Amino acid sequence: MEIPFAESARSTVGLEWELMLADAETGGLVPAAPGILQVLDGGEKITAELLTNTIELTSDPRERIGDAIDDIRRRVEAVRNQADKHGVKLLSSGSHPFAKWQDQNITEKSRYRTLIDRAQWWGRNLMIWGIHMHVGVDDQRKVMPIVSQLTNFLPHFEALSASSPYWAGEQTGYASNRALVFQQLPTAGLPWELPDWAGFESYVDDLIRTGVISEVTELRWDIRPAPRWGTIELRACDSVSNTFEFGALAALAQCLVEWLSRRLDAGEQLEPLQPWYHRENKWRAARYGMDVEVIVDRGGRELKVTDHLREILPQLEPIADDLGCRAELAGLHTILDLGAGYQRQIAVAQRGDGDLTKVVKHLIAEFDAERPLPVR
Repeated sequence: MEIPFAESARSTVGLEWELMLADAETGGLVPAAPGILQVLDGGEKITAELLTNTIELTSDPRERIGDAIDDIRRRVEAVRNQADKHGVKLLSSGSHPFAKWQDQNITEKSRYRTLIDRAQWWGRNLMIWGIHMHVGVDDQRKVMPIVSQLTNFLPHFEALSASSPYWAGEQTGYASNRALVFQQLPTAGLPWELPDWAGFESYVDDLIRTGVISEVTELRWDIRPAPRWGTIELRACDSVSNTFEFGALAALAQCLVEWLSRRLDAGEQLEPLQPWYHRENKWRAARYGMDVEVIVDRGGRELKVTDHLREILPQLEPIADDLGCRAELAGLHTILDLGAGYQRQIAVAQRGDGDLTKVVKHLIAEFDAERPLPVR
């Protein structure tokens, strides 16, 4: 089957952010999305998600990360104005520290009901929140090589964004429990190694013909082509608690795609890691977060993810200058110094004698401050 890949300006970005709606007093999740969305005219930019405790915000396609983050800020304010009237606070992370799936409501949309009907217990357990980052690609022939090579950096995104250490009130021992919950869906997880666009079309044709999916958007890979938009979409990240971290991760995504695109333009053959290394790296990053040692080349060299990031960031800085995201990319150093979201959540819980409502309040405070906050 033929899958057209839309025209997209090179290395433009589009951002998506899933937000939780919580009771201002208790911190518990509330099914307030339908009431808020009924009054807002957000079109495709402020929408419902799988659960009625969630609202998703989307930026416009932008050349600069800062402009995309400004779009998100404006939509946050629109949602916040309505949420305040309902006694609801906004927050975000990969999971809610103590909410349980049995207490949540599914949004009444046929595609969500289909998902739950097929996935059953795992589908009902999808109390997870993420950020998605689209980056434009100017040539369809580049798409699968870039997807393949970007998978080398999946554990870096996973570690930097990890913010789901708690699940239904229990500390899981994982930095990103969300990463492992989400991959239980039949078409989620690591992307398959496909050599070119024709290979991708053949793969999608197989799945549609056998009833696995009905259309291409039902592929839920951690990194996937988005043919409708002419982009590559990174979906591996836990939802971060503030726009500062979101901007830093989006800048890393934009710079990496542009870096790989330039290497392809120069005729370089990009060589991905072995699939078994990808699988191991993903699990390690979900388990150990910022303390993970990742396999960084085909020879099996291992480096702590923080050291590897410090090794590659100087190579990306000139690209960030060209793209106008040098300030946002520099935000990665703040995450490296201050720690990722899961580390701050655990520190808050430890200082609060295990009281997870204090973790929720900290997440709300970071959301409102638009940056990570030191734990004191």
